[in-house]
Amino acid sequence: MTHKNPGLRESATFDIDTLAEIDRAATTGIYDIRGFGAKRKMPHFDDLLFLGASMSRYPLEGYREKCATDVVLGNRFAKKPIHLDIPVTIAGMSFGALSAYAKEALGRGATQMGTSTTTGDGGMTPEERGHSNKLVYQYLPSRYGMNPDDLRKADAIEIVLGQGAKPGGGGMLLGQKITDRVAQMRTLPKGVDQRSACRHPDWTGPDDLAIKIHELREITDWQVPIYIKVGATRTYYDVKLAVKAGADVIVVDGMQGGTAATQDVFIEHVGIPTLAAIPQAVKALQEMGMHRTVQLIVSGGIRNGADVAKCMALGADAVAIGTAALVALGCNHPKWAEEYQRIGSDAGYYDDYHEGKCPAGISTQDKDLMSRLDPELGGRRLANYLQCMILEAQTIARACGKSHLHNLEPEDLVALSVESAAMAKVPLAGTDWIPGTPFQ
Repeated sequence: MTHKNPGLRESATFDIDTLAEIDRAATTGIYDIRGFGAKRKMPHFDDLLFLGASMSRYPLEGYREKCATDVVLGNRFAKKPIHLDIPVTIAGMSFGALSAYAKEALGRGATQMGTSTTTGDGGMTPEERGHSNKLVYQYLPSRYGMNPDDLRKADAIEIVLGQGAKPGGGGMLLGQKITDRVAQMRTLPKGVDQRSACRHPDWTGPDDLAIKIHELREITDWQVPIYIKVGATRTYYDVKLAVKAGADVIVVDGMQGGTAATQDVFIEHVGIPTLAAIPQAVKALQEMGMHRTVQLIVSGGIRNGADVAKCMALGADAVAIGTAALVALGCNHPKWAEEYQRIGSDAGYYDDYHEGKCPAGISTQDKDLMSRLDPELGGRRLANYLQCMILEAQTIARACGKSHLHNLEPEDLVALSVESAAMAKVPLAGTDWIPGTPFQ
């Protein structure tokens, strides 16, 4: 807020937004719920830079020298690991949170680019399975929509222990989005608010998890990979325990990752940045001799090809995108600006996914709104976006002299701030110093 009186000074602690939130809480007596991810500024991929080739490194020519992007996920134990053409996958987003058309569009776009989608909470829809060449089935604490037949239809299973936007917390789906179809799939009463459990009901630790993984392998005849997804908190220890339990793939979701609905205080104050989580996960895998044997997928705030390349350089095998994929479909598009304003938001600011009023027809179960999303057009838009991300990542990799995205390494990176250097474990730009290590 701008004031004409130059003598007025805003408090850094009790700023205008904080005062407004206190007033809202005092008026309503309930906490604020929203979607999206953390909006506070924190060290992120923009705080890293690549060291392109000049004299001491030899770059590759983009028009005649190949830079490969393929990745194999789940070849530790699975008989049929997943082969992807690109290392950018679509993260789990449920039918219920998203419309059936949105799930179909995600499948269409991912299939066109040779990558995978993920079901999310609430089960597998024919729209998603029918248009996803490679589909990962999420196995969540709620067990909503879960059945062994769908497990056997999946190309991989992802056991969700936590989500970056709300590690330690369960999901929410408000009653206005629980239609007849959603209620039937989740075995819930129609129109009644639903809150998912924060932990699995049939095991309490890594030893029990190992038994559950073995059970899932038996159900699927050891054919498909088993992923374990954790929200980024105590990442080093969580990754080690997940590997010990028998995971083929580890998914680490940083706090910039999005969500359909949870408490605002959760989104902004629980978890650690994606940038801080990656080196912890890589260190854990390296110490166990499992780096690249157990693949690492990173998610949480990934927006462009530079972010993809930086994840690869820090040691990831692939990334997953959620919020960015929805934006590619048309979420928060300016063409719906007037309708966003009518429901108290604006294009670029809309985060009330839980209310089911999405003007773009993506995070809704309203049939009239859903009809606004053309799944074929949405799929093409997503494919275009993925194509652009990969071209950007390849451009950077070639500039660093690398013939595969996986050949990027921490040595190719420097950091712009002490905080980002300490988190990413790469030198501060212009120095050889990594904060936390002795000066050379």
